[in-house]
Amino acid sequence: MNQSFQDKVVIITGGCSGIGRAAALQFAAAGAKLFLADLSEKAGDETVDAIEKLGAKATFARIDVTDVGDIERMVADCVQAFGTVDILVNSAGILGPRARTEKYPSVDFQQVMDVNVVGLWNCMKATLPHLLAKKSGCIVNVASVAGLLGFGGHVAYAASKHAVMGITKSAAVEYAKYGIRINAVCPAFTQTPMMDNELMNDDSNYFELLQQSIPMKRFAQPDEIAAGILYLASDAASFVTGHGLVLDGGLVVV
Repeated sequence: MNQSFQDKVVIITGGCSGIGRAAALQFAAAGAKLFLADLSEKAGDETVDAIEKLGAKATFARIDVTDVGDIERMVADCVQAFGTVDILVNSAGILGPRARTEKYPSVDFQQVMDVNVVGLWNCMKATLPHLLAKKSGCIVNVASVAGLLGFGGHVAYAASKHAVMGITKSAAVEYAKYGIRINAVCPAFTQTPMMDNELMNDDSNYFELLQQSIPMKRFAQPDEIAAGILYLASDAASFVTGHGLVLDGGLVVV
């Protein structure tokens, strides 16, 4: 089935870097209109420019997903700019430091949960009324294989992504009868600025061990995860909801 998103309006948080940016470019190439939310204005301007070069429409807003006011403004501005919202992709997220559980800083644990869980939940809360009004649309949350497995040294990140899967499955059950599908992608380690900055700078040997833990012996590329996001948002996945699509190079079967 052709994955056309002609004239569909897509909000992407974390939409100007890594997986979010890759998804934005793929949606744009398939005809969507993009509302990009991120913290970096420079990255926002660059991503909007790249999308416009593809012949698509995009707008950017500096949004902090931990700020409820920002989130409400994001959805309102999207509806004002494009008339509606059809798809929400929750890609904004942080990894947090690497530390054993008893040494994990409380302030960092709270920040990871605030961004990865509370921020995502609030984005869904702000968007769902618009999807309910027209009884259609979908949400794709960026979870992780860390939401299915343990992730030593990253208790906050693993906890947050398990929570994302719980939110995804619970909301999918609630809204299926209204024509709204809610799914998640569960990538393994992906070559993004977040991973490079947080893991590689921390310990290059650790970085290599992570890569070797994947049966395919490489990290994912953002475009590979973005392709999964587009599938879940497309008509090809019209009977898929409450699903966590694992994109992991074989990691979870080891």
